[in-house]
Amino acid sequence: MDAKRAQDNVQRGLGRAARVVGEWCEVFRPDGPAAPLSPRCLALRMPAAFSAPDGRFARPVAHGQVYWHGVFDAAYTRPGDYIRRADGAVWFIATQQQLLPVLCVRASRVIDVLRPVGPELPGIAPYGGGGGPDMLLRGWPAGVVAAGGGGVGDADLPDGLAAGGWVLLLPPLPGVAPRAGDLVRDEMGRGGVIAQAELSEPGWRLLVRRAAS
Repeated sequence: MDAKRAQDNVQRGLGRAARVVGEWCEVFRPDGPAAPLSPRCLALRMPAAFSAPDGRFARPVAHGQVYWHGVFDAAYTRPGDYIRRADGAVWFIATQQQLLPVLCVRASRVIDVLRPVGPELPGIAPYGGGGGPDMLLRGWPAGVVAAGGGGVGDADLPDGLAAGGWVLLLPPLPGVAPRAGDLVRDEMGRGGVIAQAELSEPGWRLLVRRAAS
């Protein structure tokens, strides 16, 4: 059996399993930098289930766990798609590697990413102190992991890195490349600055440090 045929069999098997243990979900395919879960991005509906990375549905996902295995027919999806369950839980597809489980990231926050406009000041991360920022992303669900910090308080400038922060996980973004110095805010009103932006096969990994508003 060749690899393509084996992959088709795996996908069909996952689709059959999802019909048994999963729930009907909406699949969204982002088409721009704003609101990827809006009705215009709805691509399809399908049954899907999600398990801890061991894939056995044997135990609940632990605190702070953002990586899940997706159980659904991946012939109809691709990395970067968002999947929303009826209860409002949201994941994005990080990777669909051949003959391997589908790796998904649980999105627990909705963020905006903005780029300061104006002259940059020297520091660990470039900081624009001029005009208002440009909106790069608006209303994007992201996986969030607390990052070690142990700082003594909020930073006065984005290159004050002692205050701790978060790691944000995002899928590959259409036409957008976050970079150090970009600003982040979430739906809870928390703000920070990107200290490091790394793109790999599963998507973007952004180290965000808290900054005083």
